[in-house]
Amino acid sequence: MSAPRKITVLGAGSWGTTFAKVLADAAQANADDGGPARVVVWARRPAVAAEIEERHRNADYLDGIELPENVHATSDAREALSEADIVVLAVPAQTLRAQLRQVAEFLPRSAVVVSLMKGLERESDARMSEVICSELELDPSRVAVVSGPNLAMEIAREEPTASVVACEDEEVAAWIAAAASAPYFRPYTNSDVVGVEMGGIVKNVIALAVGMCDGMGMGDNTKASVITRGLAETTRLASALGGRIETMAGLAGLGDLVATCSSPLSRNRTAGRLLGEDLTPDEVVSSMTQTAEGMKSAHAVLHLARRNGVEMPITEAVVAVLDGRLSTTNMARQLLGRDLKSEQDHRNESDDE
Repeated sequence: MSAPRKITVLGAGSWGTTFAKVLADAAQANADDGGPARVVVWARRPAVAAEIEERHRNADYLDGIELPENVHATSDAREALSEADIVVLAVPAQTLRAQLRQVAEFLPRSAVVVSLMKGLERESDARMSEVICSELELDPSRVAVVSGPNLAMEIAREEPTASVVACEDEEVAAWIAAAASAPYFRPYTNSDVVGVEMGGIVKNVIALAVGMCDGMGMGDNTKASVITRGLAETTRLASALGGRIETMAGLAGLGDLVATCSSPLSRNRTAGRLLGEDLTPDEVVSSMTQTAEGMKSAHAVLHLARRNGVEMPITEAVVAVLDGRLSTTNMARQLLGRDLKSEQDHRNESDDE
């Protein structure tokens, strides 16, 4: 597969803009005689598109970061998608299906689509790659996902980071990884799309729980316990859906979980901390400028777990808090008051006698 000449990123938030920078820096570092690939960002707001195009900045989401000269922007979806070899999707998970319906007619039929989103669609419980394949009528071999410990601002500052590109077609995964291989960004490849996506989805819910513990003033022992048991929950669900256990021990599982639960840059940890400080879910949403996907996806994760007979006590507790059925203080008591069992017992309680 030849190097892409045009890459389009739909979504000008912090991660979409950061990944556009990664792609542009990679294109410059690996440019052939034809020059670096052109990276075009589609922004919903014309003012954001104008700032990126004219000043090579996106102050609302990446304050202080200068974007490469080969990053361009437009608020015209047809213009953005025209002749794109790779289309990267970086929009809120719950808006994806509606946005795809608006732009599907402009999408080049030969393009490979890449998802940066870490959420489950409510109502359908569909992963983002499943929504993409369904709405665009694409074979899974033309849809890839990127996940891992990817805090946008750290990457925008060019702090060394590793990530994972997953696709059923390993050649396509390698092609996308090559296009995103910047001096400070190292993508590994994986064919386990289910495992990579589920790691990125469930860690947002676990980060809410860790943030709640933080907001209540609990210490590192408590948070480490939630992270560790949260990884066990994630692994159980991913495995039940066909994901590989070893994926959960890698960048898209443990790596992403630790980064999201530990960093003050994490939107989901921040949202959880505010909940732990006794803000209501509505107050948390109104106080944040960006989406905390865990608050949107938690119900879908729990519904998917129940459909597959998978026990997820931390997720259940988070959903109860979001629904107002459980206080954050009682959440901790509920988790610690569960029946004693072996740490190595990976069976669901529903399977116990």
